[in-house]
Amino acid sequence: MPAFNPNDLDVPQGHFIDGVIVSEGTEWLPVHRPSDGAWYTDLPVAGPTTVDRAVASARTAFQCSGWATESPRARAALLRRWAEFIDRDKDTLARLEALGSTRHIQGVLDIDIPYSVDCIRFFAEWADKLGGDVAATRTDHLGMVVTEPYGVVAAIAPWNFPITQSITKIAAPLAAGNAVVLKPSELTPFSAIRLAQLAVEAGFPVGILNVVQGNGTVTGDALCRHPSVGKISFTGSTRTGTEIMKASAESGIKPVTLELGGKSPQVVFADVPDLDRVAATVARSILYNAGQVCIAGSRLLVERSIEEELLEKVIALASAERPGATWTSDTGFAPIISATQLQRIHDRVTRTLDDGATALIGAQRLDVRGDGAFYAPTILTDVSSTMEAVREEVFGPVLTVQSFDDEDEGFALAGHEQYGLAAGVHTGNVNRALRAVRRIQAGTVWVNRYGRTHDYIIPTGGYHSSGIGKDLGRQAVEASLRQKSVLIDFSE
Repeated sequence: MPAFNPNDLDVPQGHFIDGVIVSEGTEWLPVHRPSDGAWYTDLPVAGPTTVDRAVASARTAFQCSGWATESPRARAALLRRWAEFIDRDKDTLARLEALGSTRHIQGVLDIDIPYSVDCIRFFAEWADKLGGDVAATRTDHLGMVVTEPYGVVAAIAPWNFPITQSITKIAAPLAAGNAVVLKPSELTPFSAIRLAQLAVEAGFPVGILNVVQGNGTVTGDALCRHPSVGKISFTGSTRTGTEIMKASAESGIKPVTLELGGKSPQVVFADVPDLDRVAATVARSILYNAGQVCIAGSRLLVERSIEEELLEKVIALASAERPGATWTSDTGFAPIISATQLQRIHDRVTRTLDDGATALIGAQRLDVRGDGAFYAPTILTDVSSTMEAVREEVFGPVLTVQSFDDEDEGFALAGHEQYGLAAGVHTGNVNRALRAVRRIQAGTVWVNRYGRTHDYIIPTGGYHSSGIGKDLGRQAVEASLRQKSVLIDFSE
């Protein structure tokens, strides 16, 4: 295991604009390690002036570098070279990621880096695949629909999977010929800088990928409102997504792609052939990254006849988790990103218990080294759909359990008045599985499995308040291009 000493790691502190690190800000924010609560550096907050500098650099690069106008295959070759450089630099990136995020270093090396590298390669292959259409018109006219990049795309990434989420946000716009200004979370800011440095080393024109640091209220707002930004892509909370839509509408109407909150159900029927496998899937869907996953399967809906047996298995798996620092040699249970977020989780659990729920396990902070923010795996029963932990996104290792007696009741419980990001269905009946796919209102429905794979061709995105538009798939490339209609009269 590639353990390291977190005190020995230098971080690339600052913004990345025009190919160099820039240390300037309206204020500086302290950055802490979630594994032990220790401060390790300060982060400059990009105000409107710095944001303007980054956007202007991207705009100039888009207009003058040839990135958007050169052969799409040449752009694809640079993207593939960037992927190679990321893979070559994986040890450095993994340490930066593990230092200040919730991601264990081995998980970054085994999962996050390979996922990101393959994601870039996938989108590189789309660079010359979407060029528009010829329309059916009169024989002495030529009708065309041509595609063009927006210019500058603002990409705002979350903190839960900093590298993979950044790549998911920026690879498709870059493949489509756009320039990108990326704002990582202020809680996990530094791996994004290394990604941008590697892009320049791989041959990207300077300014095609810039990074600005800061919080949402100052940096994010300035970026979304900038008149030279042509499109916004964001992953995060529904509340922040609402503010981004508002900023977009108030500053000139920009298209947005938003992957937002979720409260995803896992519906388990009594006809499943392997209950041990289902239990492992259910546990993994809420315990992976300590539940800090937008698609976390946080609502277990189980047919009453197998509820007790399934819960025994899930409790055993959850109780075996042990917390561990993200830089240690053992693959421990992940920390919560911050003490503030941990308290938010605990407050929601406490209010749900006060409303009559029962905690089978957990519902408390875990004792670890220093001030590490670890929360115990928590399973809540005796809940109703009106209780806070069932109604609201907790974004932690908290599973609520409700039982049902028949298919219609199970599908009804799967619905949520606000969210529709993802859902899982476990059944041995193929007809029931197909009925579930039709009846459950969610952007993704998994059957007899749960969670994303390296099938980048399958888009992700939600219904209702879980978002607008799609990441991944050809849909993400299409969303990075705008369409222009052309009609030419060549009659005599």
